[in-house]
Amino acid sequence: MKNNKFPYFQEGFLWGGAQAASQADGAFDEDGKGLNSSDVQPYLNGLSNAQIQKLEEQGMTIKQVKENCNDQKHYYPKRYGIDFYHTYKSDLKLLADAGFKTFRTSLDWSRIFPNGDDETPNETALKHYSDMIDCMVELGIEPIITMNHYETPINITLKYGGWPNKKVIPMFEKFGKTLLDYFGDRVKYWIVVNQINMVQIEPWLSVGVAADQYQNTQQALYQAMHNQVVAAAWLKNYARSLNNPNLHIGTMVADGTVYPASSKPDDIVLAMQQNRMQYFVTDLQFRGKYPQFALNYFKDNGINLDINDDELKLIEQNPMDFLAISYYYSKMVDSKVNKMQPADTIQNPNLKQSDWGWAVDPQGLYNSLSQYYDRYQKPIIIAENGFGAYDKLEEDNSVHDNYRSDYLGAHIEQIGRAINDGVKVIAYCAWGPIDIVSCSSQQMSKRYGFIYVDKDDNGKGTGNRYLKDSYYWYKNVIESNGAKI
Repeated sequence: MKNNKFPYFQEGFLWGGAQAASQADGAFDEDGKGLNSSDVQPYLNGLSNAQIQKLEEQGMTIKQVKENCNDQKHYYPKRYGIDFYHTYKSDLKLLADAGFKTFRTSLDWSRIFPNGDDETPNETALKHYSDMIDCMVELGIEPIITMNHYETPINITLKYGGWPNKKVIPMFEKFGKTLLDYFGDRVKYWIVVNQINMVQIEPWLSVGVAADQYQNTQQALYQAMHNQVVAAAWLKNYARSLNNPNLHIGTMVADGTVYPASSKPDDIVLAMQQNRMQYFVTDLQFRGKYPQFALNYFKDNGINLDINDDELKLIEQNPMDFLAISYYYSKMVDSKVNKMQPADTIQNPNLKQSDWGWAVDPQGLYNSLSQYYDRYQKPIIIAENGFGAYDKLEEDNSVHDNYRSDYLGAHIEQIGRAINDGVKVIAYCAWGPIDIVSCSSQQMSKRYGFIYVDKDDNGKGTGNRYLKDSYYWYKNVIESNGAKI
């Protein structure tokens, strides 16, 4: 462990971790829960990491979605997670023992409103999440709650066509209002939609749109994003009506900042244009208007959105309170190879990669935090940052994962550097502090946690928890308030 060159974390900084109900809770067939978009993703044995990623990018057809709802042949890891639904008390105690000041998780939409369009919420689900939040508060852990983290009820897709349908907006508003009404007295920080800008990379999980559901898929995805922005603005307006100054409504993006591949002007301009299209949704949610470059992009690509004046007025009058970001890696663009399309990027040959091809770039986090704060001057929560790796459980139940501590420590140092420059970062949530099912690959073997869960990709194992070396490292980071990494 070394001293941080930039130990500028303020008193009361929220050190913690993050997960999603869809990857951790399990109990998919208990207490009236309905299936959601994550529950129908099977784990497919025998595929390489690259093949798994390619299937994820392709998405699922409507036929596949329907088949997967009733499939008995394959294993669906996210239906079972790590059984956090039943183990949350002991799991949260382990986090509290490490000194966690905050914990980000989601409240599964398909558990509270199993079909999405239900008239009334599932009271059993509300009681469960109330008990979980009470447990966090009693342990001195500040809840950061995501309203929708890839948990769109399947019925929303099959009956309404997913988020592109404006009928979904009031359904989600009802869900969000229910959460604020029930838990607003104990939860200060609310992220409305996880990684709202990921519709181009994870359309199925982000907005419940199947690969063959719309003739103009690009238009449907941007319409879905617009509808989510409208719902977020409505919930911000509702939160203000509650006259609770402790309620903070925020948005979240997955950082996709790219570098130019060279000093050639064409590369530099393409990187700038790609980055602007990464920022446009936060421009909309903080500045209140669609930027002209986004409107131009829509026109140039045959994207005609259904937007009315009342929606634009609602968005303009209800900017978000804070920005949450996930940061894992950076990429590049080359004007000879890439086009002006989201996610059309190449790898940076100057950076090492994980086993899943994710480039390790701590300074990229410093760059992104600086860019976001210069642009919006809003408080920032780092809602996700982590290192997925193959961990080995030794015979004495230890796990030696210094590579994880090295990765996180290098990124934490860059957060301190940004804070020293005036960036207002208020929380750091390491992704997956307890091993959970991978979002992108459905694997348990892609582990992020400080706590090892004895479970394999096919769901076999005791489920027992074991503390990794990184657990003790992170405990010392928290105790020193980031001075020692």
